[in-house]
Amino acid sequence: MSHIPYGRQSITEADIAAVAEVLRGDWLTTGPAVTEFESKLSSVVSARGCVAVTSGTAALHTAYAAAGIGAGDEVITPPLTFVATQSTAVALGATIRFADVLPDTGTIDPTHVDALVSERTKAIVAVDYAGHPAELDELRDVADRHDLLLIEDAAHSIGSTYRGRPVGSVADLTTFSFFPTKNITTGEGGAIASDDPHLLTRLRRFRNHGLVREPEEFSMSDVGPWHQEVQEFGLNYRLPDVLAALGSSQLDRLADFKSRRARVFSRYETLLSDIEGLVLPTRHADVDPIWHLYPVRVPAERRRRVFEHMRGCGIGVQVNYIPAYWHPAFDRVDYPRGLCPIAEEFYAREISLPMHPDLTDGEVGLVASCLRAAMA
Repeated sequence: MSHIPYGRQSITEADIAAVAEVLRGDWLTTGPAVTEFESKLSSVVSARGCVAVTSGTAALHTAYAAAGIGAGDEVITPPLTFVATQSTAVALGATIRFADVLPDTGTIDPTHVDALVSERTKAIVAVDYAGHPAELDELRDVADRHDLLLIEDAAHSIGSTYRGRPVGSVADLTTFSFFPTKNITTGEGGAIASDDPHLLTRLRRFRNHGLVREPEEFSMSDVGPWHQEVQEFGLNYRLPDVLAALGSSQLDRLADFKSRRARVFSRYETLLSDIEGLVLPTRHADVDPIWHLYPVRVPAERRRRVFEHMRGCGIGVQVNYIPAYWHPAFDRVDYPRGLCPIAEEFYAREISLPMHPDLTDGEVGLVASCLRAAMA
């Protein structure tokens, strides 16, 4: 039986030509193609600037570092996300506080966030689950009242809009992922968007070892024209030109990707809406998501059987995500089961169906038919 993948990149001859052009040129690592990609990305997300890095995880790490997050700070995140949302903050010495999620969208609950804020809180992290933006205005209100940074983990949602504004234009820092299954790809890659010039400078320095090259900011003087210095440690998170060229070409197709994903979403909705016991994903009226996932929910006691039935049909289903604090890296005493009951119940029932722009109506029909049989 043919396999229908859970997610898949969409590569055209134009993408290949863009990469080949860089390979024939003078730059492979960070150079003019990265500058072009960052400029194009800034325009798409309506941000003052974007900083390209090597992965979505690197984007989170760089954003937290630019925000000055470190030992003694607390960062509030939802548990319904890939663990990189938390691990990169922990790597800088921060403590994670988990806020529960909204039962319909799986995005972080602003009311619970507000209740968790303490004198040690440094940032609120919103995760746009499945491509649906979090409640950004409500979270902005909480952040502003407590003088906190609002960071948006938009790994799923480049191309989404929130109350008429592109994702990337609302939070203080917005991180993106360009992994092959995401809405656009650079193979491996990520980026951070911001309107704050100070944060943009810190982002660019951190992704390049922390190097300072502006003479007016040197701590040492009269050293020589070759001089550069590290005032705060950073890492090598530079995106190569060859990958940025692919990203620029993919950005040209973002609107098409969005419409094709919307078509798949609508087809699923038509074919699955009458299945008893199945909860379909929903969207709020004030957002226009790009659907990265199609997360359905089935009765918890039947989830494994449904999952295995789908895999047996050659359907590449997945589960997104185990609550982050269930990972053994988190201490069970500080992060007990039941900490975020809505997120845990969401996880216990969730299965992600295949969602990518090249899915045909026939393939969507086959997925729906297999799920209907599994739910019977």
